[in-house]
Amino acid sequence: MTLDGDFPEKFFAVESVAERRTLGARLGVVVGGSLSEGLIVRADEPLLVQHLAEGVPVGAYVAVEGNTDRTFFGMITDVELDYVNPQARSLNVTSDFQRAVYLGTAFHCLFHVKLMLVLEGGVPKPVRSLPLHHAVVRRATPEEVRALLSTSPGEGYYIGTAVDDEQIEIWIDLERLIERSTGVFGRSGTGKTFLTLPLLASVIKKNLASVLVFDMHNDYGYTLKGDRNMRFKGLKQLSAITSRVVVVALDEESSKQRNAPYEFALRIGYNQIEPQDIEILRAELSLSDVQVNALYALQRYARNHWFAELLSDEPSEAVDRLLESGKLNEGTFAAMQRKLSRLARFPFLEPLVDEDYAERILAHLARGESVVIEFGRHGNDLLAYLLVANFLTRRIHQRYVDMKERAEGGGPEPRHLVIAIEEAHKFLDPEVARQTIFGTIARELRKYNVTLLIVDQRPSQIDTEVMSQLGTRITAALSDEKDIAAVLTGVSGAAELRQVLASLESKQQVLILGHAVNMPVVVRTREYGEAMYREFADPLSELPPEKQAEERRKLLGRRSYNDSVL
Repeated sequence: MTLDGDFPEKFFAVESVAERRTLGARLGVVVGGSLSEGLIVRADEPLLVQHLAEGVPVGAYVAVEGNTDRTFFGMITDVELDYVNPQARSLNVTSDFQRAVYLGTAFHCLFHVKLMLVLEGGVPKPVRSLPLHHAVVRRATPEEVRALLSTSPGEGYYIGTAVDDEQIEIWIDLERLIERSTGVFGRSGTGKTFLTLPLLASVIKKNLASVLVFDMHNDYGYTLKGDRNMRFKGLKQLSAITSRVVVVALDEESSKQRNAPYEFALRIGYNQIEPQDIEILRAELSLSDVQVNALYALQRYARNHWFAELLSDEPSEAVDRLLESGKLNEGTFAAMQRKLSRLARFPFLEPLVDEDYAERILAHLARGESVVIEFGRHGNDLLAYLLVANFLTRRIHQRYVDMKERAEGGGPEPRHLVIAIEEAHKFLDPEVARQTIFGTIARELRKYNVTLLIVDQRPSQIDTEVMSQLGTRITAALSDEKDIAAVLTGVSGAAELRQVLASLESKQQVLILGHAVNMPVVVRTREYGEAMYREFADPLSELPPEKQAEERRKLLGRRSYNDSVL
């Protein structure tokens, strides 16, 4: 064991992690590895072994100095304690002095590095070769990480800092994020909503897209509920975007009890429901294939009154003729009536509704506004959530298809739309994803300017084809191995990243990979609270009301103001 000068003594005297990193910039040397499985690196200094094992987090970035002018960059995916000689396993180490003697001579520390990029001639390129044996491995500097991630301060959305270095701010490219569908995953309690809400607020503030949120738990519209009964601002309370957010209530009584203002109450008429709206409920209603087919047969005979016929105690002449013709079995009809009667208890369903609320919502979205649909107490009923989300999305998506086709003929291009849904696996289960509108949107990507932002705690229950089409995945801690494997579906180096994902803390840590970042990055996310409120504050909000109106009139039409505030 060799010691150079007083380096180890200085190292152990330093209390600050940041200072230790400065002194211990060199970590070790490459002793093995492959392109598919990553590099194996042996720690340099024997006295640093315990600090490498205890202080270098999985997810940290390192640089590997190759020959000539190439520098490889990668992420630490695992740390391993090993013996130089297997016989050393029988050593009886009883003191710190003995441990210091044996570190590096009898046992040592290895860490595994997944290579991400290679910098050659100042240009980042994909990794297609390996550094040589005993190439020097060091901590990547904050400047290097920022350059590789293209996370320039002020660009995109500031989601947090690198997990191993608070100096490195991580900014997500929002334009690339919304180009394709996005997934936000994590087990219950990991803060998915606290991450998603400010992300959507930034999309709205920068005027990149309209957002439609199906707010299952009433967290996005006016108030976000936190732990210990704490309350945080929803999208409508962020002054910079409040005029561009429309809250729609599905349960008026709940909204009034919660003192949550809303623009209007959503109503759906029996005359507006189509068989496709019910088909997605087949699992919840236990509908058989025969019964689903019967829905379409009934619609052909009863037209817009088919759903009312199912909920009626006295079938009409049209239904009687259908039963008499043998095209609909009486037992099948009775079973359908019994199962669909569960829907009659929803007060937002009415026999006749003249207004087309899907069109009203679409009008808001087309004007550049965003819509949050609060489900109130119905959010606890998955049946109501599935029905309403599918009902509205099918119609809005069809209008976007029409507008896109007209745009190809010279009409205006439809404004980009991001649809945010929770409990996404219920819409994207392998059995229904190929038939539902959400599965269609996920597969079509940006073809019709509509993308999804899915929030879910069970990604393993989402169709693998849909998972493979997600452009960006933001993943908090997951418990189930199947869920971890699902998040990494179709990802290069999934085996190495699996350990990174499994090691995330239960809150405020996420692994981001995909279209919105140049390479995978582990982030300590920011807290949602007063600091973020200030970022979404209207710069005119402190002026007197009459002065605000005057300034808004002056600024109306100026792109810089409209994009950042209106």
